[in-house]
This record gives sequence, structure tokens and C-alpha cells, in this order.
Amino acid sequence: MKCPFCGELDNKVIDSRMSKDGSVIRRRRECIDCTRRFTTYEHIEEIPIMIVKKDGRREVFNREKVGSGIQKACQKLDISINLIETFIDNLERDLRETGEKEIPSREIGERVMAKLHELNDIAYVRFASVYREFKDVNDFVSELKQLLSDSDR
Repeated sequence: MKCPFCGELDNKVIDSRMSKDGSVIRRRRECIDCTRRFTTYEHIEEIPIMIVKKDGRREVFNREKVGSGIQKACQKLDISINLIETFIDNLERDLRETGEKEIPSREIGERVMAKLHELNDIAYVRFASVYREFKDVNDFVSELKQLLSDSDR
């Protein structure tokens, strides 16, 4: 690591500490040449998850965009923001663990719908109405019938 003060490459690590969540290591270093100290941070370089949209376009996974859709579906319902955040964290982790560089948006939508179906039927129907692009009331009624028949089982 190059010293930010004199440019010397030779330095030593004096102290290393891991962040609370274990994702970053903070290192205090001392330059061998000028003896000044500086701090560096080491973290994992994550490869972005690419989402393949229905029309074939690709965009980087955006947890805020997914979270916004889920929050809108859960608006005015008894679902805590902490539960939503935990779900988004788990979703992102699961997507990374697949090892795939590109994931179809359909797969993300289906995962979100399955989780909302567990949490709250109203949130599920709200999300489904946007995700499945209901064209008219018949599409909506059809989804409700499916939901009712699933709950009878």
C-alpha cells in the first residue's frame, strides 16, 4: 500500500479490526520511510447482479427498486419495515448465492410474490396486480379466485 504522505510502498500494519458485521477490515499502517500513520479499509468486491428484463434489457439489481415495490404493496398493512428489510436482505443474499451473473426478472418477481403470499394476501394481490400487469377486472378476479382456492387447501 502506497503511503499517502511520501509515496513510499514499504509500510507495516500496526492494528487490524473487523467491522461489527464482518464485512470490512480496518487496518492502521505505518510508513517505514516517513513513520506517519494512515488507515486503509479492506472489503469484498461484489460482482453486480444483472437482471434480465422481459424485453431482454439488462440492468443492475437495485434493492431500493425492489424494496419500493414491496413497500407499496404493504402500505397501510400490519407488516413492519424491519420484516421487509430482512426479506430484501435475504433475497439479495439468495440471488448472490446462486452464482449466476444474470437472473431473469421473472424469478425475482416470483420470489417476492411467494413471500408476500406468506405474509399477507392483500399485499400479495397488490404486488401481483402490478407484476402480472392485469389488463382488466377479469384478470384481477381470476387471481383472487386462485388465491381463494389456494387458501382452501
